[in-house]
Amino acid sequence: MKTIIVIPAYNEAGSISGVVSSIKESGCNVDIVVINDGSSDNTACEARQEGVAVVSLPVNLGIGGAVQTGYIYALRHGYDCAVQIDGDGQHNPVDLPKLLSLVENGQADMAIGSRFVQETDYKPPFFRHVGIKYFSNLVKLLTGQAVFDTTSGYRAVNKKVIELFAKYYPSDYPEVETVAYAAKNNMKIKEVSVDMLYREQGKSSITPLKSIYYAIKVTFSLLFFKKRGGYS
Repeated sequence: MKTIIVIPAYNEAGSISGVVSSIKESGCNVDIVVINDGSSDNTACEARQEGVAVVSLPVNLGIGGAVQTGYIYALRHGYDCAVQIDGDGQHNPVDLPKLLSLVENGQADMAIGSRFVQETDYKPPFFRHVGIKYFSNLVKLLTGQAVFDTTSGYRAVNKKVIELFAKYYPSDYPEVETVAYAAKNNMKIKEVSVDMLYREQGKSSITPLKSIYYAIKVTFSLLFFKKRGGYS
C-alpha cells in the first residue's frame, strides 16, 4: 500500500528531527509529511532539513485542522494508507508495522495504537485515567464499539477513512469524536498495544482546567451528534 506518515507539529523544532529520523529507521516503506501548524519556531526548517514534505499553515489551526490538512494531502496525492504520529516524540515508530499490518491485511479500516488494550508501562495520572475510561464507556454506549484508548492519536487508516476525515474532522480535541464518527460510518476499528514514550521536548498543553473543558466539550459534541441522528 502507498502509505504516508502525517506529523502535525506546532513549535516542535526541538523534537521534529528526531521523530522523522526514528520513522526512517523503522524500516517501513513510507512517505512523510509534516504539517507545520503556524509554528513560531524553526519547526518547518528542521523538518525540511530531514528531506520530507512540509505543509506550512499560515496560522495556527490547532490539532484538528492540522491533522485534517494531512488527510486532505493524503487524499489528493493518492495514498492508500495514512498514519498519524505526533511531533512530540511520544509515539514509537517501532510499533508502526503492527498498525500497518491491520490496515494492509484488511482487518481494520482504522488501527489505533492503544496504551490500554494490554498492560504496558504507561501509567496515566489518576484524573486522566478516569477521563479515558469515561470516554471509552461513552463511545461504547453511543456506537456499540468498544475502544479502550479513545484518546490515542497514534492511528493508521485506509483510503475509506482518509476520504471520510478529509471531508470532516473536529477542530480541537478530535480523538474521541473521530472514533465515534468512524464507527458511525461502519468502519472497522481495531486496537493494537503500543508503548508510549516520554515527550522529547516541551510539555503537554493539557492543563487541569483544559481537561475539564475537554471533557465537557467532547461530551456535548458526541451527544449533540447523537441527537441529530449521527450515531446509529
